[in-house]
Amino acid sequence: MANTLFDACFGRHAGRTSPFLHLPDGSVLTHAGFLAMAARIANALKSRGLEPGDRLAVQVEKSPEALATYAACVQSGVVFLPLNTGYTGDELGYFIENSGARLVVCDPSKEVALRPLAEGLGAGLDTLGDGGDGSLMTLAADQADTFETVERGPDDLAALLYTSGTTGRSKGAMLTQGNLLSNTQALIETWKFTEADVLLHALPIFHTHGLFVATNLILATGGSMIFLPKFEVEAMLAALPRATTMMGVPTFYTRLLDDPRLSHDLVGHMRLFISGSAPLLAETHKAWEARTGHRILERYGMTETNMNTSNPYEGERRAGTVGFPLSGVELKVTDPETGAELAQGEIGQIEVRGPNVFKGYWKMPEKTAEELREDGFFITGDLGLIDADGYVHIVGRNKDLIISGGYNIYPKEIELFLDEQPGVLESAVIGVPHPDFGETVVGVLVRKPGETPDFDAILEAAKVALARFKHPRKLILTESLPRNTMGKVQKNILRDEHKDLFLPA
Repeated sequence: MANTLFDACFGRHAGRTSPFLHLPDGSVLTHAGFLAMAARIANALKSRGLEPGDRLAVQVEKSPEALATYAACVQSGVVFLPLNTGYTGDELGYFIENSGARLVVCDPSKEVALRPLAEGLGAGLDTLGDGGDGSLMTLAADQADTFETVERGPDDLAALLYTSGTTGRSKGAMLTQGNLLSNTQALIETWKFTEADVLLHALPIFHTHGLFVATNLILATGGSMIFLPKFEVEAMLAALPRATTMMGVPTFYTRLLDDPRLSHDLVGHMRLFISGSAPLLAETHKAWEARTGHRILERYGMTETNMNTSNPYEGERRAGTVGFPLSGVELKVTDPETGAELAQGEIGQIEVRGPNVFKGYWKMPEKTAEELREDGFFITGDLGLIDADGYVHIVGRNKDLIISGGYNIYPKEIELFLDEQPGVLESAVIGVPHPDFGETVVGVLVRKPGETPDFDAILEAAKVALARFKHPRKLILTESLPRNTMGKVQKNILRDEHKDLFLPA
C-alpha cells in the first residue's frame, strides 16, 4: 500500500544492512534493524488499540527506540505527538486533553505521576526508557518484525506539534505527510545530502529541528547519524572526526568555540555546518570561520512550516541573513495592517506559502483563519525584509515570542504564573539578548503596595509550574511598567532598557 512519507523515508531501506545510527556505546543500528524495531513497535501500538488517525503523545528521553516510535506511527497511520521532556504534569494535562491522545508514552520514572493524569483524561499509558526499557518495548519484544504499512496520502496527518500561541496556550500545528516529505526533498536539493553523509546529531527529537529536519533528511537519503543523547562538548569533539555534517542551534557553536581543541584540523574533512532554531550572531559566524575555515549555513523555519529559507550551499552564506526561499516555497513581506505586499528593502511581516505549510491548528478554526490566509499564505509573525540581492533578513517579531536555545517561549504563560505569586501586583516578561542562548527570559515585576516579592521563592515555585526552559533567568523589580496611551505595556522599552543585561561588558 502507498504511504507517502513511509515509502520515501523508511520503507525504501528494507533489507539494507548499512549503518543508520552510530550509538554512544560503539554499537551500530542498521537501516534494516531500525525498520524491524519500528515494525515491532507499530504492532505493539496496534495491540493497544491505536488506529490510523489516533494521536500518540510521547514524552521520553532521546533513544533509538524513541525514534523508532516515530517511524512506527508513520507506518501505522498514527499521528505522532512529541512533547518536550521539560514539560510539567500541568502542562502535559493540557496537551493530552486538547489532542485527545489515545495513548501516552512516558519515561518509566514519571509513570506514577502521569498514569492517573493520563487515565483521567481517557488515555492509556506505556513507558519507554532511554535504555530501551519500559512497558512499550516489553510489549514490542513479542511482536513480529514486519508490519503491513497503512495507506496514507499527502493530506493525511503525520504529526501534531504544539507551538506557542497568542493567548499563552499552545496551539497544535497539524503537519501532513506531504508537508514533511516536500520539505525533506527541498532540503536534500538545497544542502546536497547523499547516502555518504554522516550527520552529527545532538539535537532533541521532540522538536522540528532534530526530528523532521535532521532525521528525515538522513532517512530519505540513506545516510547515517552519530546519535548522541544530548549536546556535550566532550562527546561532540570526539565525534566530529567521524562526521561529514552537523546541525545545531547557536548554543552548540558558541560552546564549541569556547574550547581550544576546536581547530581547522579537527573539522577540515567536514562538508557542512548548519545552524537554526534561533538567530546566530554575526560574531559567531566570524569566529567559527576564523577558527575552522568553515562558514556556517543559517536557515529559517518554524513549527508550522518546517524550513522556509536557507543560505546557499554554493555561493555566499551571508551572516545576519537566512538566505533565499527553498524550492517550492514562496515568501513575501507585507504590511502588518493591510496585508499588502511591500517593496524590496521595506520591513514588514513575513508570509510564506508552499507544500511545507501546515494544515492548520488543531481544534482552533478561528486561530487558523487568523494566521493562514485563504490563498494559502501563512502569516509567520516574524518581521523582516528582502534585500537588493534577494537575501531574507529576520529583524524581529510582531508578537512577543521569545526564542531561547531554539525553544519557543510565549511570555503570557509566564506572566500568568508570576502575577499569582505573593507580593506581585503585575509582571511583564521579555526576551533579552544572551550570548549562549540567543535570547533568555527576564521577568519585570511591580510589587503590591507595602509588599516585597520573594524572588527565591518565586523561582522555586517556577520549577513546579513551568518547564525549565521557561524559567526566568532574572527577576527585576520596578515601580511601574511603561505603557502607551491605550494602556498597553510597551515591552520594546523594557527590552531596550535591559538589552545589555547578559552581554559582556
